[in-house]
Amino acid sequence: MSDRVLGPFSRRTLLAGGAVTVAGAVAVGATVRGDDGTVVLPQSTVDFGGLMVPFHGPHQAGIATPAQAHGVFVALDLAAGVDRAALRRLMLLLSDDAARLTQGRAPLADAQPELAHVPARLTVTFGFGPRLFDVAGLADQRPATLQQLPAFPIDKLQPRWCGGDLLLQICADDPLTVAHAQRMLVKDSRSFATVRWVQRGFRRGRGMQDDGVTQRNVLGQLDGTGNPAPGGAVFDGAVWRSATDGGPQWLHGGTTLVLRRIRAELETWDAADTTGKEFAVGRRLSDGAPLTGRHEQDPPDFAAKNALGLPVISEFSHVARAHVAGDRQRIFRRPYNYDEAPGPDGTADCGLIFAAYQRDVGGQFLPIQRNLAEADLLNEWVTPIGSAVFAIPPGCGSGGWIGEGLLG
Repeated sequence: MSDRVLGPFSRRTLLAGGAVTVAGAVAVGATVRGDDGTVVLPQSTVDFGGLMVPFHGPHQAGIATPAQAHGVFVALDLAAGVDRAALRRLMLLLSDDAARLTQGRAPLADAQPELAHVPARLTVTFGFGPRLFDVAGLADQRPATLQQLPAFPIDKLQPRWCGGDLLLQICADDPLTVAHAQRMLVKDSRSFATVRWVQRGFRRGRGMQDDGVTQRNVLGQLDGTGNPAPGGAVFDGAVWRSATDGGPQWLHGGTTLVLRRIRAELETWDAADTTGKEFAVGRRLSDGAPLTGRHEQDPPDFAAKNALGLPVISEFSHVARAHVAGDRQRIFRRPYNYDEAPGPDGTADCGLIFAAYQRDVGGQFLPIQRNLAEADLLNEWVTPIGSAVFAIPPGCGSGGWIGEGLLG
């Protein structure tokens, strides 16, 4: 970079500390010009907006995909009169829309095609709720454990965040891309369904400290620690259904999703000290390491005792209650934070959109949730207010569509 390109901001000025001034000027919209009067535009070394995730494949994208910065979950209720044939038409249409949008191309009826040209790792993932199988006349094809979760004593569920016949999970690194994809997909669903609820979430921005597997939630915790690594044998065995699992053949290569909206009780969490918070979680807030370890991924030592002979990690801590012994009993967590408008008194309305993927809800998610509901110290600061379950069909090949094995 030459002194001429920077105009009044010379290399010498930058090295002397003027970089702060330049960054501040650009941040507030000030114009930086060269000696010839032309505007000097900031350049990115990485075209994040141009990055694409394939839509077609054996599994739907948006699960093993490293989590994007922005996500929206949309639940639809099927309209009266919709049957299997109508569902087939709907899924053909939505699959075509998603295949185009994820590759930076506009759907056929897109009146703002320019908004489709920045895919930003867009993924669209479809899920089928329990009632969809009745509507389609395919109740015998519904997975045995695909039903609304039983009531837990910690739940304070609100109907406006529960249930749903068809799920659209839309994620990307750009919020405008997410908004445009949502509008196109909902618009093309109007003749078949109505919107039941919409839940918008976020993680760290692209390029920030977020590896797409673990993230900081609004409580300050590192969330997702201990997740099976996507693409590995443990992940595949825990998440994807196969012929060895039995059940309906159409779901082989797919998975199931439990979506829980969990409100964070930040007013009382703020009043707790760090030691108390870490005791409840069983991990350090600073780096996510277990109280018995040095690094985030160190396995917790539940047998370790302190100088008084008491467990270092309480048996009632979150990490202890969520622990499972076998790899096939693990779940894959892909959560998003939410932050809605504060109440009139300024009380925060924020928390977690907890998305858990597993091949079998009954054999994996439910045992963990029962343990947590029974005696998790963290329950004092988190409250489930929404709950829904969906079967996630496998992916499709080029020219195919999602749900083809069930509805075709």
